Amino acid sequence: MTATSPRLDLPTLIAETEAEILRLVVDRDPTTHGLYEMVRYHLGLDGTGAPAGKRMRPLLGLLAYASITGEYRAALPGAAAVELGHNFSLVHDDIEDRDRERRHRPTLWTLHGIPQAINAGDTLFSLSRIALHRLTDLGFSDARVLRLMRLYDETCLALCEGQYIDIYTSEHDLTMSVELYFDMIGRKTAALIAASIEAGAILATEDNEVIRRYRAFGWALGLAFQLNDDLLGIWGQEQATGKEPTDLAKHKKTLPVIYAFEHAGAVDRSRLESLYRAADPTVDEVSEVVSILERVGARDYTRDEARRYRDEALGELDAAGVVEPAARERLEQIIVAVISA
Repeated sequence: MTATSPRLDLPTLIAETEAEILRLVVDRDPTTHGLYEMVRYHLGLDGTGAPAGKRMRPLLGLLAYASITGEYRAALPGAAAVELGHNFSLVHDDIEDRDRERRHRPTLWTLHGIPQAINAGDTLFSLSRIALHRLTDLGFSDARVLRLMRLYDETCLALCEGQYIDIYTSEHDLTMSVELYFDMIGRKTAALIAASIEAGAILATEDNEVIRRYRAFGWALGLAFQLNDDLLGIWGQEQATGKEPTDLAKHKKTLPVIYAFEHAGAVDRSRLESLYRAADPTVDEVSEVVSILERVGARDYTRDEARRYRDEALGELDAAGVVEPAARERLEQIIVAVISA
Protein backbone atom coordinates (compact mmCIF):
# COMPACT_ATOMS: atom_id res chain seq x y z
CA MET A 1 0.00 0.00 0.00
CA THR A 2 1.42 3.40 -1.00
CA ALA A 3 1.32 6.64 0.98
CA THR A 4 -1.39 7.95 -1.35
CA SER A 5 -3.68 4.95 -0.91
CA PRO A 6 -7.33 6.07 -0.68
CA ARG A 7 -7.89 3.33 1.87
CA LEU A 8 -6.29 5.59 4.47
CA ASP A 9 -7.93 8.79 3.32
CA LEU A 10 -9.01 10.51 6.55
CA PRO A 11 -12.47 11.63 5.35
CA THR A 12 -13.14 8.03 4.30
CA LEU A 13 -12.11 6.72 7.70
CA ILE A 14 -14.39 9.24 9.39
CA ALA A 15 -17.31 8.38 7.11
CA GLU A 16 -16.94 4.65 7.76
CA THR A 17 -16.66 5.22 11.51
CA GLU A 18 -19.84 7.30 11.45
CA ALA A 19 -21.61 4.60 9.43
CA GLU A 20 -20.57 2.07 12.08
CA ILE A 21 -21.97 4.36 14.78
CA LEU A 22 -25.25 4.81 12.94
CA ARG A 23 -25.66 1.02 12.84
CA LEU A 24 -26.18 1.32 16.60
CA VAL A 25 -27.90 4.69 16.94
CA VAL A 26 -31.18 3.59 15.40
CA ASP A 27 -34.71 4.05 16.71
CA ARG A 28 -35.71 0.94 18.62
CA ASP A 29 -39.41 1.82 18.42
CA PRO A 30 -41.54 5.00 18.10
CA THR A 31 -41.71 5.40 21.88
CA THR A 32 -37.96 6.06 22.21
CA HIS A 33 -37.47 8.00 18.98
CA GLY A 34 -36.72 11.18 20.90
CA LEU A 35 -33.86 9.56 22.81
CA TYR A 36 -31.98 8.49 19.68
CA GLU A 37 -32.78 11.82 18.10
CA MET A 38 -30.92 13.48 20.99
CA VAL A 39 -27.99 11.12 20.57
CA ARG A 40 -27.72 11.78 16.84
CA TYR A 41 -28.00 15.53 17.47
CA HIS A 42 -25.14 15.51 19.96
CA LEU A 43 -22.98 13.40 17.64
CA GLY A 44 -23.67 15.74 14.70
CA LEU A 45 -25.24 12.82 12.81
CA ASP A 46 -28.75 14.23 12.59
CA GLY A 47 -28.54 15.04 8.88
CA THR A 48 -28.35 18.80 9.35
CA GLY A 49 -24.74 19.14 8.28
CA ALA A 50 -23.82 20.55 11.69
CA PRO A 51 -20.19 20.33 12.86
CA ALA A 52 -19.46 16.90 14.27
CA GLY A 53 -16.00 17.28 15.73
CA LYS A 54 -12.68 16.04 14.41
CA ARG A 55 -13.28 12.34 15.28
CA MET A 56 -9.63 12.34 16.31
CA ARG A 57 -9.81 9.47 18.79
CA PRO A 58 -11.36 6.87 16.47
CA LEU A 59 -9.05 7.96 13.68
CA LEU A 60 -6.05 7.34 15.90
CA GLY A 61 -7.30 3.87 16.78
CA LEU A 62 -7.95 2.93 13.16
CA LEU A 63 -4.57 4.21 12.05
CA ALA A 64 -2.82 2.39 14.89
CA TYR A 65 -4.44 -0.83 13.70
CA ALA A 66 -3.63 -0.06 10.06
CA SER A 67 -0.04 0.83 10.88
CA ILE A 68 0.47 -2.78 12.02
CA THR A 69 -1.85 -4.75 9.73
CA GLY A 70 -2.06 -2.60 6.59
CA GLU A 71 -5.89 -2.35 6.72
CA TYR A 72 -8.46 -0.84 9.07
CA ARG A 73 -12.02 -2.09 8.52
CA ALA A 74 -11.92 -4.86 11.13
CA ALA A 75 -11.20 -2.25 13.79
CA LEU A 76 -14.24 -0.07 12.98
CA PRO A 77 -16.37 -1.33 15.91
CA GLY A 78 -13.58 -0.38 18.30
CA ALA A 79 -13.35 3.06 16.71
CA ALA A 80 -17.11 3.51 17.07
CA ALA A 81 -16.91 2.48 20.73
CA VAL A 82 -14.21 5.05 21.41
CA GLU A 83 -16.17 7.88 19.79
CA LEU A 84 -19.42 6.96 21.54
CA GLY A 85 -17.58 6.74 24.87
CA HIS A 86 -15.88 10.08 24.33
CA ASN A 87 -19.22 11.70 23.59
CA PHE A 88 -20.93 10.27 26.65
CA SER A 89 -18.30 12.11 28.72
CA LEU A 90 -18.88 15.32 26.76
CA VAL A 91 -22.63 15.29 27.42
CA HIS A 92 -21.97 14.92 31.14
CA ASP A 93 -19.18 17.51 31.09
CA ASP A 94 -21.51 20.05 29.48
CA ILE A 95 -23.96 19.58 32.35
CA GLU A 96 -21.32 19.71 35.07
CA ASP A 97 -19.62 22.78 33.57
CA ARG A 98 -22.92 24.47 32.65
CA ASP A 99 -21.67 24.92 29.09
CA ARG A 100 -24.51 26.12 26.91
CA GLU A 101 -22.85 25.60 23.53
CA ARG A 102 -20.77 22.94 21.84
CA ARG A 103 -19.63 23.06 18.21
CA HIS A 104 -21.68 26.21 17.62
CA ARG A 105 -24.94 24.56 18.72
CA PRO A 106 -26.88 24.49 22.00
CA THR A 107 -25.86 21.63 24.28
CA LEU A 108 -28.33 18.84 25.01
CA TRP A 109 -29.16 19.93 28.53
CA THR A 110 -30.10 23.45 27.39
CA LEU A 111 -32.56 21.98 24.88
CA HIS A 112 -34.00 19.01 26.75
CA GLY A 113 -33.20 19.61 30.41
CA ILE A 114 -30.63 18.01 32.68
CA PRO A 115 -32.44 14.68 33.39
CA GLN A 116 -32.90 13.78 29.72
CA ALA A 117 -29.38 14.95 28.85
CA ILE A 118 -27.95 12.67 31.55
CA ASN A 119 -30.03 9.83 30.14
CA ALA A 120 -28.74 10.53 26.61
CA GLY A 121 -25.18 10.47 27.95
CA ASP A 122 -25.84 7.14 29.64
CA THR A 123 -27.26 5.85 26.37
CA LEU A 124 -24.07 6.81 24.56
CA PHE A 125 -22.07 4.92 27.19
CA SER A 126 -24.24 1.81 26.80
CA LEU A 127 -24.01 1.94 23.01
CA SER A 128 -20.23 2.19 23.24
CA ARG A 129 -20.18 -1.09 25.14
CA ILE A 130 -22.50 -2.73 22.64
CA ALA A 131 -20.20 -1.61 19.82
CA LEU A 132 -17.36 -3.66 21.31
CA HIS A 133 -19.42 -6.86 21.14
CA ARG A 134 -19.49 -6.63 17.34
CA LEU A 135 -15.78 -7.41 17.35
CA THR A 136 -16.69 -10.98 18.31
CA ASP A 137 -18.92 -11.21 15.24
CA LEU A 138 -15.93 -10.17 13.11
CA GLY A 139 -13.86 -13.08 14.39
CA PHE A 140 -11.75 -11.59 17.17
CA SER A 141 -11.19 -14.00 20.03
CA ASP A 142 -13.11 -13.68 23.28
CA ALA A 143 -9.82 -13.16 25.12
CA ARG A 144 -8.89 -10.22 22.91
CA VAL A 145 -12.34 -8.63 23.16
CA LEU A 146 -12.32 -9.04 26.95
CA ARG A 147 -8.89 -7.41 27.11
CA LEU A 148 -10.26 -4.50 25.13
CA MET A 149 -13.31 -4.24 27.39
CA ARG A 150 -11.09 -4.17 30.46
CA LEU A 151 -9.05 -1.37 28.90
CA TYR A 152 -12.25 0.49 28.10
CA ASP A 153 -13.62 0.16 31.65
CA GLU A 154 -10.35 1.22 33.25
CA THR A 155 -10.25 4.24 30.95
CA CYS A 156 -13.81 5.27 31.83
CA LEU A 157 -12.89 5.02 35.51
CA ALA A 158 -9.85 7.24 34.91
CA LEU A 159 -12.11 9.81 33.19
CA CYS A 160 -14.38 9.89 36.24
CA GLU A 161 -11.40 10.25 38.58
CA GLY A 162 -9.99 13.13 36.57
CA GLN A 163 -13.35 14.88 36.49
CA TYR A 164 -13.65 14.45 40.25
CA ILE A 165 -10.28 16.14 40.80
CA ASP A 166 -11.28 18.96 38.45
CA ILE A 167 -14.65 19.60 40.09
CA TYR A 168 -13.40 19.16 43.66
CA THR A 169 -10.52 21.60 43.33
CA SER A 170 -12.81 24.15 41.67
CA GLU A 171 -15.59 23.87 44.26
CA HIS A 172 -13.21 24.07 47.21
CA ASP A 173 -11.11 26.86 45.74
CA LEU A 174 -7.97 24.78 46.20
CA THR A 175 -4.68 25.77 44.67
CA MET A 176 -3.76 23.20 42.04
CA SER A 177 -0.08 22.55 41.52
CA VAL A 178 1.46 21.90 38.11
CA GLU A 179 2.10 18.32 39.25
CA LEU A 180 -1.55 17.74 40.22
CA TYR A 181 -2.69 19.33 36.98
CA PHE A 182 -0.67 16.85 34.93
CA ASP A 183 -2.14 14.04 37.02
CA MET A 184 -5.66 15.34 36.30
CA ILE A 185 -5.24 15.76 32.55
CA GLY A 186 -3.57 12.37 32.40
CA ARG A 187 -6.83 10.87 33.63
CA LYS A 188 -9.22 13.20 31.78
CA THR A 189 -7.53 13.52 28.39
CA ALA A 190 -4.43 11.38 27.92
CA ALA A 191 -6.08 8.19 29.19
CA LEU A 192 -8.73 8.14 26.47
CA ILE A 193 -6.34 9.01 23.64
CA ALA A 194 -3.85 6.41 24.89
CA ALA A 195 -6.62 3.82 25.13
CA SER A 196 -7.84 4.61 21.61
CA ILE A 197 -4.40 3.88 20.20
CA GLU A 198 -3.71 0.94 22.51
CA ALA A 199 -7.03 -0.60 21.45
CA GLY A 200 -5.96 -0.52 17.81
CA ALA A 201 -2.69 -2.20 18.73
CA ILE A 202 -4.41 -4.85 20.89
CA LEU A 203 -6.63 -5.81 17.97
CA ALA A 204 -3.69 -5.88 15.57
CA THR A 205 -1.00 -7.80 17.45
CA GLU A 206 -0.23 -10.00 20.45
CA ASP A 207 3.24 -8.46 20.84
CA ASN A 208 2.98 -6.78 24.26
CA GLU A 209 6.08 -4.65 23.71
CA VAL A 210 4.55 -3.16 20.57
CA ILE A 211 1.28 -2.57 22.43
CA ARG A 212 3.20 -0.86 25.25
CA ARG A 213 4.93 1.46 22.78
CA TYR A 214 1.65 2.38 21.16
CA ARG A 215 0.11 3.19 24.53
CA ALA A 216 3.11 5.37 25.41
CA PHE A 217 2.69 7.11 22.06
CA GLY A 218 -0.95 7.80 22.85
CA TRP A 219 -0.27 8.97 26.39
CA ALA A 220 2.31 11.54 25.33
CA LEU A 221 0.08 12.62 22.45
CA GLY A 222 -2.85 13.06 24.84
CA LEU A 223 -0.85 15.34 27.12
CA ALA A 224 0.36 17.36 24.13
CA PHE A 225 -3.20 17.66 22.86
CA GLN A 226 -4.49 18.98 26.20
CA LEU A 227 -1.66 21.48 26.58
CA ASN A 228 -2.30 22.74 23.07
CA ASP A 229 -5.98 23.08 24.00
CA ASP A 230 -4.95 25.09 27.07
CA LEU A 231 -3.10 27.50 24.79
CA LEU A 232 -6.07 27.80 22.43
CA GLY A 233 -8.41 28.41 25.36
CA ILE A 234 -6.55 31.65 26.06
CA TRP A 235 -4.81 32.63 22.84
CA GLY A 236 -6.83 30.75 20.20
CA GLN A 237 -9.18 32.09 17.56
CA GLU A 238 -12.84 31.05 17.55
CA GLN A 239 -12.90 30.53 13.78
CA ALA A 240 -10.13 27.94 14.07
CA THR A 241 -11.21 26.19 17.27
CA GLY A 242 -15.02 26.25 17.07
CA LYS A 243 -15.30 27.93 20.44
CA GLU A 244 -14.41 31.25 21.99
CA PRO A 245 -11.11 31.48 23.91
CA THR A 246 -12.95 32.10 27.19
CA ASP A 247 -10.98 30.02 29.70
CA LEU A 248 -9.92 33.14 31.60
CA ALA A 249 -13.41 34.67 31.65
CA LYS A 250 -14.67 31.36 33.09
CA HIS A 251 -11.87 31.32 35.69
CA LYS A 252 -10.53 28.01 34.38
CA LYS A 253 -7.17 27.17 35.89
CA THR A 254 -5.38 25.52 33.01
CA LEU A 255 -1.62 25.01 32.84
CA PRO A 256 -0.67 28.60 31.87
CA VAL A 257 -2.60 30.00 34.83
CA ILE A 258 -1.36 27.39 37.30
CA TYR A 259 2.22 27.95 36.15
CA ALA A 260 1.78 31.70 36.56
CA PHE A 261 0.48 31.35 40.11
CA GLU A 262 3.50 29.21 40.98
CA HIS A 263 6.14 31.38 39.30
CA ALA A 264 4.87 34.96 39.39
CA GLY A 265 6.42 37.52 41.68
CA ALA A 266 4.52 38.75 44.72
CA VAL A 267 2.95 41.72 42.94
CA ASP A 268 1.79 39.76 39.88
CA ARG A 269 0.52 36.89 42.01
CA SER A 270 -1.50 39.23 44.19
CA ARG A 271 -3.00 40.88 41.13
CA LEU A 272 -3.83 37.49 39.58
CA GLU A 273 -5.63 36.46 42.75
CA SER A 274 -7.62 39.69 42.71
CA LEU A 275 -8.55 39.32 39.04
CA TYR A 276 -9.62 35.69 39.53
CA ARG A 277 -11.97 36.75 42.31
CA ALA A 278 -13.90 38.99 39.90
CA ALA A 279 -17.25 37.30 39.24
CA ASP A 280 -17.62 38.75 35.76
CA PRO A 281 -14.24 40.04 34.55
CA THR A 282 -14.22 42.80 31.98
CA VAL A 283 -12.38 42.60 28.68
CA ASP A 284 -9.66 44.82 30.14
CA GLU A 285 -9.29 42.59 33.17
CA VAL A 286 -8.98 39.48 31.00
CA SER A 287 -6.38 41.28 28.91
CA GLU A 288 -4.47 42.10 32.08
CA VAL A 289 -4.43 38.44 33.08
CA VAL A 290 -3.08 37.54 29.64
CA SER A 291 -0.33 40.13 30.04
CA ILE A 292 0.70 38.67 33.38
CA LEU A 293 0.74 35.14 31.97
CA GLU A 294 2.97 36.22 29.12
CA ARG A 295 5.22 38.26 31.39
CA VAL A 296 5.98 35.32 33.71
CA GLY A 297 6.59 32.97 30.78
CA ALA A 298 3.45 30.82 31.18
CA ARG A 299 2.64 30.83 27.48
CA ASP A 300 6.16 29.82 26.47
CA TYR A 301 6.31 27.11 29.15
CA THR A 302 3.02 25.57 28.06
CA ARG A 303 4.00 25.68 24.38
CA ASP A 304 7.37 24.09 25.12
CA GLU A 305 5.72 21.30 27.12
CA ALA A 306 3.21 20.65 24.33
CA ARG A 307 5.99 20.38 21.80
CA ARG A 308 8.05 18.14 24.08
CA TYR A 309 5.21 15.66 24.53
CA ARG A 310 4.37 15.82 20.83
CA ASP A 311 7.96 14.90 19.95
CA GLU A 312 8.00 12.20 22.63
CA ALA A 313 4.84 10.74 21.10
CA LEU A 314 6.40 10.50 17.65
CA GLY A 315 9.52 8.96 19.15
CA GLU A 316 7.48 6.21 20.82
CA LEU A 317 5.62 5.54 17.58
CA ASP A 318 8.82 5.16 15.63
CA ALA A 319 10.36 3.02 18.37
CA ALA A 320 7.57 0.46 17.94
CA GLY A 321 9.30 -0.47 14.70
CA VAL A 322 6.27 -1.84 12.85
CA VAL A 323 4.72 1.28 11.40
CA GLU A 324 3.35 0.95 7.85
CA PRO A 325 4.41 4.12 5.96
CA ALA A 326 0.97 5.27 4.81
CA ALA A 327 -0.51 4.97 8.30
CA ARG A 328 2.55 6.70 9.80
CA GLU A 329 2.02 9.60 7.41
CA ARG A 330 -1.65 9.90 8.33
CA LEU A 331 -0.89 9.74 12.05
CA GLU A 332 1.57 12.59 11.71
CA GLN A 333 -0.98 14.50 9.65
CA ILE A 334 -3.44 14.31 12.55
CA ILE A 335 -0.82 15.28 15.09
CA VAL A 336 0.16 18.35 13.11
CA ALA A 337 -3.49 19.29 12.54
CA VAL A 338 -4.57 19.13 16.17
CA ILE A 339 -1.36 20.24 17.89
CA SER A 340 -0.44 23.63 16.52
CA ALA A 341 1.73 24.81 19.38
